[in-house]
Amino acid sequence: MAVIMDGNGRWATKRGLPRSDGHKAGTEAARAVVTRCRERGIGHLTLYTFSKENWGRPKDEISFLFDLLTRFVSREADTLLERGIRLTVFGELAGLPLTPRQALAHVIKKTAGCRDMRLNLALNYSGREEILRACRALAAKGVPPADITDERFAAELYTAGQPDPDLVIRTSGELRISNYLLWQSAYSEFYFPETLWPDFTAAEFDKAIEEYRSRRRRFGLTGDQTEKI
Repeated sequence: MAVIMDGNGRWATKRGLPRSDGHKAGTEAARAVVTRCRERGIGHLTLYTFSKENWGRPKDEISFLFDLLTRFVSREADTLLERGIRLTVFGELAGLPLTPRQALAHVIKKTAGCRDMRLNLALNYSGREEILRACRALAAKGVPPADITDERFAAELYTAGQPDPDLVIRTSGELRISNYLLWQSAYSEFYFPETLWPDFTAAEFDKAIEEYRSRRRRFGLTGDQTEKI
């Protein structure tokens, strides 16, 4: 499962609130979705938290977002550990400000032994950059082009060792994937609800799962060769 958490700013604007209030409400939605995934036995959840393109936002908003992230991961550390949820970051962690980087490193280390669920935060992340990073890693290792298989390439991605997402959700009604998990989502199902992210409750998440279950995944095959989810 992967989610593009979109609509915090619009949620706040509709209510005459500052964008920061929308981001705060968005953290509550994130908590609810993580909890629901754990309850339903979903083993892997990736949340698009901060893209490389997001550095173009106003500096005060970026500062607030990282302060919010620091508080969120620090507050949730014990809960993640109790629920057996391992935290991982996809993206260039070294490029983040010191305080959130230290907070994330602490929780990543604390939950490293958890095996019931994996929570991935895509932070300072770019899907194109991830692909280029994998290419550079293979070139640096001197791997001959003929020896580069899907499996060997995937082993150089941030998602190495984890399955590709079966379902990618983008809230707020936007119909694009915004440079997110470009390699991994090649055969994912997509779900684009109109709901703004802070209003994406556990019940909304369940609706997404039911929609997913109603589809047939083809993987490039004919309808007769596929099975209903």
